[in-house]
Amino acid sequence: MKKNKSNHPLQTKAWGQFRREWGNEVLETKYGIIVVNRLPGGFGIGTFIRGPKPTQKMLGDLKEIAKEHNLIFIKLEPNVRKTEKLISLMKESGAVPGKTLFTPTTFQIDLAKSEEELLKSFHPKTRYNIRYAERKGVTVEEDPTPSRNGGTSLGASKAFDKYIELMRETVQRQGFYAHSERYHRLMWKHLNLRIQNSKFKIAHLLIAKHKKDILTAWILFKSKDALYYPYGASGSQFQNLQANSLIMWEAIRFGKKHKLKYFDLWGREPGKGFTRFKEGFNPEVVEFLGTWDLITSPLYWPYRMVEFFRWRILKLKTMFSKPSF
Repeated sequence: MKKNKSNHPLQTKAWGQFRREWGNEVLETKYGIIVVNRLPGGFGIGTFIRGPKPTQKMLGDLKEIAKEHNLIFIKLEPNVRKTEKLISLMKESGAVPGKTLFTPTTFQIDLAKSEEELLKSFHPKTRYNIRYAERKGVTVEEDPTPSRNGGTSLGASKAFDKYIELMRETVQRQGFYAHSERYHRLMWKHLNLRIQNSKFKIAHLLIAKHKKDILTAWILFKSKDALYYPYGASGSQFQNLQANSLIMWEAIRFGKKHKLKYFDLWGREPGKGFTRFKEGFNPEVVEFLGTWDLITSPLYWPYRMVEFFRWRILKLKTMFSKPSF
């Protein structure tokens, strides 16, 4: 790949390889990875997620790339904070606000602070839950098993298989829509591999255990200077043991151990229960530039109209069907 200006896990070679095996077309540019979904007639939609700070030159080059590959538009969600200057640049370059893929705000925890400073900043109930889990014998460890490279099996380890089991249970219990089991296994296969001959790998699996039972399993992504929490699942049994509070604290300690600068909690949805859980750890609210569609074809607005009605129909269907995993 050509030089990529973003350190985000979704802008790595490993992520591009994963998306290719998943079935997407992937364009590697000097600015980063563009994942393409093809439509009938050969047209495509590009998504450029968590890329670098936009510049006039970058947006102009992306338009040329879009025309070259017959893309109706490229959806951008840059990994940069919102500023009025950047909003003006997007508008002047022909981009319009688009349908979001990731939440426009996230939570971040400063890992430069000491453990004592961090614990002191937490909500008293959160500190209590961490200590309670420890007193009850809950322990947290990283699954050390690397993903197998090649072959036909997408299995990784007994711990990862338990993560899949817990994810299925979580989806059924909470009724939300999640990526499929195959998606998770393919992602783990590519992102859990050690990069070249180094010890570095992007994806890590933390598990919270009580005796022999795995109560909670979280996947963490590690980049050059940040830790991310994209996926987590837990069982309905033993929820009173507060394993989620302890695993969050141990994830923070994991990030500090690896000398990372901050811990991104991968999104924020005000009013949701898990958002309130994250708030107990006193994170900073960070607002990104947001979602912008860089229009490169007159078909864009007809496409938006079709998509509007398609999502309305899908939303109606969810009222009469349960999520599956």
